[in-house]
Amino acid sequence: MALTIAAIPVVNSSLALICKGLSNISISSSSVALPLPNRRKVNGGGLKRITIKCARVGGVEIPNSKRIEYSLQYIHGIGRSRSRQILADIGMDNKFTKDLSEEELITLRDQVSKYMIEGDLKRFNALNIQRLKEIQCYRGIRHIRGLPCRGQRTRRNCRTLKGKKVTVAGKKKATR
Repeated sequence: MALTIAAIPVVNSSLALICKGLSNISISSSSVALPLPNRRKVNGGGLKRITIKCARVGGVEIPNSKRIEYSLQYIHGIGRSRSRQILADIGMDNKFTKDLSEEELITLRDQVSKYMIEGDLKRFNALNIQRLKEIQCYRGIRHIRGLPCRGQRTRRNCRTLKGKKVTVAGKKKATR
């Protein structure tokens, strides 16, 4: 059985699906159910159905099986306190992501877009580190050398930055 692949956007939802050529695809406002051929013959060899649901906020697909407070933490730049602040600002209860209506999802996206998240935040941090390296300040030099720059000790530990330990041969004892 050959399938033709094409992109099908789902209207009024944050879900886009790649599949064409199946006649019995059911599309609702926030989910798409696809029939999958059953490899084993169970109960007459019928078709298994899967349901794909996803909410896309800030360019990231957040999980549906968790509450919004924890789902928002999948977005880079949003932690526990900021997700609680976002929910308090829009006055939304901490319910499961799959239970959100389309209007609530739109207000959530608008509120999240006010913060610097994902690519913008990563770019901002990378530019700050690059600036420190260019002006050759203490922190910049530590970044260049791959050493910790916040005052941690380096005689022992800091293996994450320094890399794997390299053994250096020491002095041999003089024999008498």
